[in-house]
Order: sequence, then structure tokens, then C-alpha cells
Amino acid sequence: MNVSYRISVLSLLAIGSLAACAPQVPDSAAGVGFGNYSDYQRQRDQQLQGGQSLPPPSSVSSMPLGGTGEPDSPEQLAAETAAALGRTPLDASPSNPAPVAVNAAGISQENNFDRVADLRTIESDAAQIARNRAQYEVIQPTDLPRRTGDGGPNIVEYALRTTNPKGVSLYRRSSLNFQNHVNNCAKYASADQAQIDFLARGGPQRDRLALDPDGDGFACDWDPRSFRSAVRN
Repeated sequence: MNVSYRISVLSLLAIGSLAACAPQVPDSAAGVGFGNYSDYQRQRDQQLQGGQSLPPPSSVSSMPLGGTGEPDSPEQLAAETAAALGRTPLDASPSNPAPVAVNAAGISQENNFDRVADLRTIESDAAQIARNRAQYEVIQPTDLPRRTGDGGPNIVEYALRTTNPKGVSLYRRSSLNFQNHVNNCAKYASADQAQIDFLARGGPQRDRLALDPDGDGFACDWDPRSFRSAVRN
């Protein structure tokens, strides 16, 4: 019995020592800076009920910060804003007429009916129209100048002198020179140069280089319609 009693006492002492060494589990209801959340809520309610709550909206002053006395009127606020921006405040009261708009120099006033009516009349407009008509000059068309020098035949004069459309045959040609036509036309830098050389070599009656195989009088891809239409317009 004494041995069993001693063992029980030692066991209880060991359990008590272990419990003293075990870390303490924090209270989940405790907060930072107060005992627990319930205490915080209680203290907060007491502060709000003790006169520390937010003031009602009617007690909030509309006076600007730092001001004294009555709040500024809209005119005073406008003047203070203009002074802060470095501008001259405008009197926008209903009794104050709007400032007269002054047009900048050089800007037309034709959209101002009253201003135009003071400067111009029906008679002055008629006189201006008459002066414009007197200065109007109609230049009558003249004959095209003839080309001089070594420029070769004048293809513009030739285009205006002829009337047949392109592709309408007027002159007899040999059908055996078609291959020569393709090769010879490729030697010219432009159709105008081919037409000049064609006329210089006896065209359109003769076609020694087969530049005009269909016999319409126009070499290679040269077309007189561009010159004819320019004169008509």
C-alpha cells in the first residue's frame, strides 16, 4: 500500500510539472490592446453614448476652413477663386450686362448681319459685281504653235488632223511583218517616239519597219484620242 501510494503521488507531481511547462493557448476572443472583443464593443458603445458620436449634419458649418463669421457668398467665392488664379473677377449678377464681344483684328465680320448691313448695301454690291465683270477677260483659243528644229514630225498636229478611230484600217499592210512589228516596237522608249519615227520614215502611207501592221496610221500603241479630247475640253 505504501509503495502504491508513493507511485500515485509521484505521477501527480510529474503531470503537474508537465502542465506547468506546456505553452498557454491564447484566448481567441482577445484583441489587440484590450482584454477581449466584448470589452472593446462595450467601451465603444459607452464612448458613442457619452457624447463622442459624430455630430448631426445640421450642425456642420458651411464656412471654409480657417474662416470666421458668416460663410462666404457665391460672389465672394468667385472673387477668391479668380484672385487665386491671378484673374480679374467678373460681375455675373443679373443686373450687370454681358461684356461686348470685340472681334480680333483681321477676322471677318460677314456673319454679323448688323455689321455687314452698316458696311454694304445692295447698290454697293451691284457696283462691286460690275467692277469684277469689267476685269474679267476671256482668252480666245489660238492655233497650236508649230514645232521647229529637229524634233521631227508633230504628232499633236497629226492627231488633230486625222479623224479615224484607232484600229480602223486605212492603208494596205503586209501580214508577214507581224513578228517584226513586236520586235521593232520594243526598241522605242515610248509610243510617242515610235509614232514620230513612223511618220518620219514615210508613214502613214509607208511602213518600212512594220510599226503599223493594221494600217490605221498609228504606230505601235500610240493613240490620238488623248490629244483630241484635250482640244474638245
